[in-house]
Amino acid sequence: MLAAVALAYGIDLLTSRDQVPRGVIVSGIEIGGMTRADAEQTLRDTIQPGLHRDIPIRAGAVHTSLSPASAGLAVDWAGTVAATGDQPLNPIKRVTSLFTTEDRDVVTNADDTALTEGLDGINTQVHRDPVDGAVRYDGLIPIAVQPANGADLDVPAAAEEIKRSWTSGRTVELPVLSVQPPGHVSDAAIQRTVTEVARQAVAAPVKVLGEGRDGNLAPAAIAAAVTFGPDGFGGLKPVVDVPKLSETLKPQLAATEKPAKDAGVTLAGDRPVVTPSVDGHGVDYKATFAALPEVLPRADNREIKAVYGEQPAKLTTEQVSQLGIKGVISTFKTGGFAADSGVNIRRAAETINGKILKPGETFSLNNATGPRDAPQGYVPAGIIEHDRPAQGIGGGVSQLATTLYNASYFAGMTDVGHREHSYYISRYPVAREATVFEGAIDLKFRNDLPTGVLIQTIWTPADITVRFWGTKRYEVTSATSPKSNPTPPQTVSIPPGEKCSPSAGGEGFTATDTRTMRDLTTGQTKTSTHTVRYKPSPKVVCAGTPPPRN
Repeated sequence: MLAAVALAYGIDLLTSRDQVPRGVIVSGIEIGGMTRADAEQTLRDTIQPGLHRDIPIRAGAVHTSLSPASAGLAVDWAGTVAATGDQPLNPIKRVTSLFTTEDRDVVTNADDTALTEGLDGINTQVHRDPVDGAVRYDGLIPIAVQPANGADLDVPAAAEEIKRSWTSGRTVELPVLSVQPPGHVSDAAIQRTVTEVARQAVAAPVKVLGEGRDGNLAPAAIAAAVTFGPDGFGGLKPVVDVPKLSETLKPQLAATEKPAKDAGVTLAGDRPVVTPSVDGHGVDYKATFAALPEVLPRADNREIKAVYGEQPAKLTTEQVSQLGIKGVISTFKTGGFAADSGVNIRRAAETINGKILKPGETFSLNNATGPRDAPQGYVPAGIIEHDRPAQGIGGGVSQLATTLYNASYFAGMTDVGHREHSYYISRYPVAREATVFEGAIDLKFRNDLPTGVLIQTIWTPADITVRFWGTKRYEVTSATSPKSNPTPPQTVSIPPGEKCSPSAGGEGFTATDTRTMRDLTTGQTKTSTHTVRYKPSPKVVCAGTPPPRN
């Protein structure tokens, strides 16, 4: 009997030595008992057709997918079969393999960097910042903010799960970590802050003692600028929004302060003259409000002392004197604007007149003018909207932008960003002009000269001139290519009842501007080109009126 069993064992072992161990299942596919070559082919035939499909992913509440190709995932077919192991020698295990199964994972080759990047992208959907316990105000009523855990994908563990399960065709569940708030603020601490501090903080005003005049922080101002956040010890402390409280207090204490005045440059005829800086004396609001948290819980003696200090000018006389602003380095003039556009051009020009640009500093026209709206003195004037003439507050400022752009161009400034009009306007240089639109289109240039420059604007009802003053470094010339790729205009018919300004239209074309800059010190030259494609301006025909003649 024993001899028969031994013989059967030997025959079984001999006949199966080149086979995958019985009972082995890979990704739901039974390959046990197959030859290794057949097992590999079976896996390829069954799994490979689905490998191009995105992997369905669930990570907490997030349902998404991952592209195997972008994550650098591929199956190691031979390695997968090899990982099933050799035939077991243990007789008991060989017998039990007739009745049991053993699940194995595919062996995956992965680009770990690409896989991590893909999982980081999924984590942008999973990530949720933890929320610490806090107290804020709704009007004058303190409101408790309960803490809440955050969430993050466990990226290393998720990568291993992807490698194990990505070929199964099933949704792969990725592990998500719960992230506790760093403050560890307890419910008791939140409630204690509400009852013992936050209510009293807005129960009465806080007086601010100034030099010769006092200010007052009303409860509403305190509630708008104070919250209570973690103190690092499991409790809450007042968090003061200094800029917001400063806005409340500054007008009240303005008479007690002497503002600093930056040095500048004025023009006496054709000679720039440095106007000296003046140091100021005023309230250090950060230091002043540092005492506020101590006062807020008090029922009486609710006052703090304004802390004053010297406030030096940001641009000193010595700094301006060293900027090298000696004479005119460029000038440019444009004209031909309507009266309403002229109002806006003048207003914008006033805001940049006298602006000093230090070496390395970038100028932005939108930032320099601020909002170009009615409260700032701007009026409705002509603009281009949807490729048609229209009216808009601040219209016409693009003429200043073009003039400024050309002055900066010939001064040797570095173009940081500008945009031309969509179609050509004949009073501007071809391929050397600029438009602006508040919040969307800006004119920016940078002073890469070793010396500073002063921007001067000169407005008349007929024209606008921009001059740059400094130390001339470059001789700048411009060359414009012939117009190419002409495109005829389309005709746009405006129906009755709509606002309409008839136009003869204009041809579209392409042109290139070449700027050559010769260094006056070294004699070296450098050139740059800029190509502009102008669209044809449409021929506008108003209903009931004859079309304009070309």
